[in-house]
Amino acid sequence: MAPTKGILERLDAGEVVIGDGGFVFALEKRGYVKAGPWTPEAAAEHPEAVRQLHREFLRAGSNVMQTFTFYASDDKLENRGNKLTFTGAQINEAACDLAREVANEGDALVAGGVCQTPSYLSCKSESDVKAIFKKQLDVFIKKNVDFLIAEYFEHVEEAVWAVEVLKQTGKPVAACLCIGPEGDMHGVSPGECAVRLVKAGAQIVGVNCHFDPMTCVKAVKMMKEGVEKAGLKAHYMVQPLAYHTPDCNCQGFIDLPEFPFGLEPRILTRWDMHQYAREAYNAGIYFIGGCCGFEPYHIRAVAEELAVERGVLPAASEKHGNWGAGLEMHTKPWVRARARRDYWENLKPASGRPQCASLSTPDGWGVTKGHADLMQQKEATTQNQLKELFTRTKTN
Repeated sequence: MAPTKGILERLDAGEVVIGDGGFVFALEKRGYVKAGPWTPEAAAEHPEAVRQLHREFLRAGSNVMQTFTFYASDDKLENRGNKLTFTGAQINEAACDLAREVANEGDALVAGGVCQTPSYLSCKSESDVKAIFKKQLDVFIKKNVDFLIAEYFEHVEEAVWAVEVLKQTGKPVAACLCIGPEGDMHGVSPGECAVRLVKAGAQIVGVNCHFDPMTCVKAVKMMKEGVEKAGLKAHYMVQPLAYHTPDCNCQGFIDLPEFPFGLEPRILTRWDMHQYAREAYNAGIYFIGGCCGFEPYHIRAVAEELAVERGVLPAASEKHGNWGAGLEMHTKPWVRARARRDYWENLKPASGRPQCASLSTPDGWGVTKGHADLMQQKEATTQNQLKELFTRTKTN
């Protein structure tokens, strides 16, 4: 069943499009993804897990089922001793089939996604990197996805290369960088990054991952200003972390000492998501979703905040009273007293960890593409390589 309207038709009409959440982190917590490589073989290995997560995001209000193809390029699947029983093509095809199956259960779109590559970090040529994107793209064309997303790029140069490959299909192209207001890892500003992406052929530009919602919204605002100043036109999207990151540097949350196994105290509440959704919408960003840390209840909160603008509540709201209204049925009177918006909107949640600081000091080794430390390898990381890293950790 084809969706009633395409992504550009929806955005051109001023509709709010709600994305999905963070499959990699969600499936790692459920035992289907390995932290470290973060590769998506679960699409072929455990399709029932991926299908169920798609279904939960659809029920929560998502209009887009993004293929679970994050880090599904051949060079990443074979990086640092990662041994898989499935080929890149098999994983990408399985991910497309699952996304389409669930999208057909509602009026949702399927987006085929590519992301940054180890080959770029290892200074491979433009043609080599583009060839990697092309292999994934061939599957997306075969499976006839509705549009394409180039996401999670730290360097605008590589994102531009991805857009140039994707646009050859004639399908709509969205492009997201994982940057904050400081710009990409070579210091290119968000506004300039957006201009380059639009000129390369992206119709939708924005930010995903690495930073919290308000930081990402700020970065997309800067993108919008840059595009408008250049006399260009685009639609805008934002798919941030579900973690508070006020202490991050330009590299984002991967520099935090809590990454990736100690981030839970930073998680945003559903009520924080209401504020995020409103802030994004007021900024003129109409494709609003989430990345790492986003669970279906976070997306439901986005959909509920924008229910008037969208003209519909998600199916999952059947089990969720507006602003805690369901608590009116609670047995304890002091809990029933919390069944109101002003209570939850003004709550300052405690962590329950009296010995913990509220902020961390990011590691920030200061390396990026072109540095010897980021040269990738097919072989597993050796014990000697690890010892060197452990020693450097003590001095940084």
